[in-house]
Amino acid sequence: MSPVKAKPKSKAKARSKATTAAYNPLDPKRVAEILKRLDATYPTPKCALTHKSAWELTVATILSAQCTDVRVNMVTPVLFTKYPTVQDFAKLDPEALEPDIRSTGFFRNKAKSVVGAARKIVNDFGGKVPQTMQELLSLPGVARKTANVVLGSWFGIADGVVVDTHVYRISRRLELTKSDTPEKIEQDLMKVIPREKWIDFAHQLIWHGRKLCFARKPNCAECPLENLCHAADKTWSTVEIHKNAKP
Repeated sequence: MSPVKAKPKSKAKARSKATTAAYNPLDPKRVAEILKRLDATYPTPKCALTHKSAWELTVATILSAQCTDVRVNMVTPVLFTKYPTVQDFAKLDPEALEPDIRSTGFFRNKAKSVVGAARKIVNDFGGKVPQTMQELLSLPGVARKTANVVLGSWFGIADGVVVDTHVYRISRRLELTKSDTPEKIEQDLMKVIPREKWIDFAHQLIWHGRKLCFARKPNCAECPLENLCHAADKTWSTVEIHKNAKP
């Protein structure tokens, strides 16, 4: 009996495998094209949190944890009218601040963080928000996200990449990282995104997440990055889907 011959693979399947094998999501040309399209779509990205000083931005960013920027922007104008300076916040007991920020959620912890940060800034930094990552991280309630927001948006210092929920989701969809913690994602992005783009890139992804790349049912048909994105949860696609490219 003659041996059974294996069926030859179709040319289409062979091409598909070859394409997948050659694909490198971190190819500098691909990253550059992503940045180019983000620049064209969001040419002047700005922090969405309303603020008039480094201190106001620090407070707003602390309050934005697990809360929308829209809600924070409703709370802070009243808050900063009531307590105009960092010294005013430093004099408060956290409990006195709680009613003013209750609608932002987790208000007890946030009140402790804001008052604690104010006291440290007054006592250790002469009433001025510090301008280094190490010093900012010494403030109660301030982790790398908040520090990066303040350094980048107020001082124009690119010491890292802001990783909020939008940056987390979209950078994974775009396969710029496979990590699943903000800290690791930030380190991954710092390796592939040019330093001079760190500040704008984060803001651009945040705006992109608000306008098109939603957590549920992203508007892929209108997305300028559509044919560069192989995300598993795309709602419409002209390119191959990668099952591991997901938020």
